[in-house]
Amino acid sequence: MQSTQKRIIVVSAILLLEIVAIALTYQFVATVDCHETDAPGACRFMRSLVARAIVAFAAFGLFFWARPHAWARLLHLVAPQQRGAVWLWGGNLAGVGLILLPAIIGGARNLTDVFHLALIPWVAGLVLAAAASLALLVPFAALGRWLREERYAPLVILLVAVAVPDVAEVLLPLWDWHFLTSLTFDAVWATLSVFAPDAEADPETYILGAEGFYVHIARQCSGLEGIALVAAFVGIYGVLFRSELRFPQYWLIVLPLGLALSWLLNVLRIALLVLIGARISPELAVNAFHSYAGWLFFTLLAFFLLAVVQWLPLVHRKPPMSGGRLSLRHDWLAARILPFVAFMVAGVLTSALWAQPELGYPLKALVLAVALAFFHRHLARMMPTLDPVAIGAGLVVGLAWIWRQPLPGAADAALLEGLATLGGVALAVWVVARLLGTMLLVPVVEELFFRGYLLGRLDFGGIAGRIFAVAVSSALFAALHGRPVDAFAAGVVFALVMLRRNRLGDAMTAHIVANSAIALWAVLSGDLSRI
Repeated sequence: MQSTQKRIIVVSAILLLEIVAIALTYQFVATVDCHETDAPGACRFMRSLVARAIVAFAAFGLFFWARPHAWARLLHLVAPQQRGAVWLWGGNLAGVGLILLPAIIGGARNLTDVFHLALIPWVAGLVLAAAASLALLVPFAALGRWLREERYAPLVILLVAVAVPDVAEVLLPLWDWHFLTSLTFDAVWATLSVFAPDAEADPETYILGAEGFYVHIARQCSGLEGIALVAAFVGIYGVLFRSELRFPQYWLIVLPLGLALSWLLNVLRIALLVLIGARISPELAVNAFHSYAGWLFFTLLAFFLLAVVQWLPLVHRKPPMSGGRLSLRHDWLAARILPFVAFMVAGVLTSALWAQPELGYPLKALVLAVALAFFHRHLARMMPTLDPVAIGAGLVVGLAWIWRQPLPGAADAALLEGLATLGGVALAVWVVARLLGTMLLVPVVEELFFRGYLLGRLDFGGIAGRIFAVAVSSALFAALHGRPVDAFAAGVVFALVMLRRNRLGDAMTAHIVANSAIALWAVLSGDLSRI
C-alpha cells in the first residue's frame, strides 16, 4: 500500500514537471499567435490544455483532501508493482518528445506560419503522453472499478475542472455590460496612475497605457476566466465539504469574497502588465499575462481562499479540526521531490515576471527556502557532512567548472545590464539571495531530487542497474544546466560520492563546495553574472 501511494505521488509530480516544461517552452521559446493561424479555435484549445491540466491536478488534490477514504480505496485497487512500466514511461517520454518536436526543430521562433504542420505531432504526442501517463498512474481496469465505486464523482469533478476555460468563454459576453466595463477600466487606470503619473486613458475605446505602451481592455481582459476558476473551486469545495459547512452562510460569504478577490487580482494584473510593457519588455508583458501566468496566479488565489475558508468558524458546523488531514510534512518521498517541483515553478514565475529572469532570483531563493523549511525535520537527518572525500570532490568539480568557463555571452551581458539598473539596496538583496541560493539552497534541492530520489528509483539492481541509474540521473541533471557536458560530469561525481558511503549528505557537501568555489571566484573576479 505504501509503495503504491509513493508511486502515484511520484508519477503525478513528474507529470506536473513535464507540464511546466511544455508550458515554459511554448511560452518563452517557440510561440504561436493563435489569431494569425488558419485554425484559431484549435490553437486556443491547444494552448489552454496546460491550464486545464493544472486545474485538473488541483481539483483532484482537493477531492482526495476531502475524501481520504476514496484515496484509500484507490490504493487498494492499484497493484503495488506496475507491469510494463518501462514501456509506459517510454510512451510518456515519446509523447512529450512529439509535443516538443516543433520547438526543437524550429528553435526560438514564432511557429504561427507552420501551425498546421506542428498540429500533427502536437495531437499525436498529446494522445500518446496522456494514455501512457494515465496507465502509469492507475491501470485502466482498476480505474474503471474505482470510478464505479465512487459513483463517478471524480469524473464529474474532472469534467467541471477542465471545462472552466469553456465556461469563461461562454461568459465573455458579460463584458458587454457597461457597468462592468467602466468599473474595471476605471480601477485599472486608478491603480496604474499611482505608479505612473503620466498614464493615459481613453474611456471611449477602453485603451490605456503609459510611456508608449498601450493595451485595449477587451472582453478577454475582463477577468472572467479567473472569476470562473474561483467560482468553480468554491463550488467544488462546497460540494465536497457539504457535511462540514453551514449553508447559506458559505455561499453568501465565500462566493462573493472569492469573486471580489478575483476581480481585484485581475485589475492588478492588467496594471502590472502595462508597467512591465512600458518599463521592461512589451513582449514579456503580452506573453506572461495573457496565458499561463494568469491561470497560475488565479489557481493560487483559489487555494489561498479555500485555505482561509478551512479555518473560518462562521461557515463551519463545528470548529475546524487541526488534525485529520493528510500532511506531507513528514513524508520523506515528498521531501525529496516537492522542493524540486517548487524550484521549477519558481523558474516559470521568474520567467513570467522579469524580462531577464535571473533578476528575479530573490523570489526563487525565497520559494526554495520556504520549501526546505517545510521539510526541515527530514533535512535535519540529511545535513551536509565534513567528509574529506566529498569536500575534495566538490573542489575538483568547482575548479574544473571555472577552468572550462566559456567567454561571456549575450545572456551574461543582459544580466549585467539588468543588475546595473538596480539600486544599491536592491542589488545587495539580489547578491545575498544569489549567493545563498547558489551556495546552499539549490545544491540541497537538486541533490534531494537527483541523487536522493531519482538515482535510487532508476537503479534496477546489479552493476548494470547502478551504471544506468548514475548515467540517466546525471543526464537529466545536465539537461537543466547551460553546459550539459560539464554538468553531466559533475552529476556523475556527486552520484559516486553519495554511493561511496550511501549518504546523501556527502553528495550535498560536494555540491555545496563546488558551487561555493564557483561563487567565490565570480565575486573575486567582479563578474556577478557568473555566480
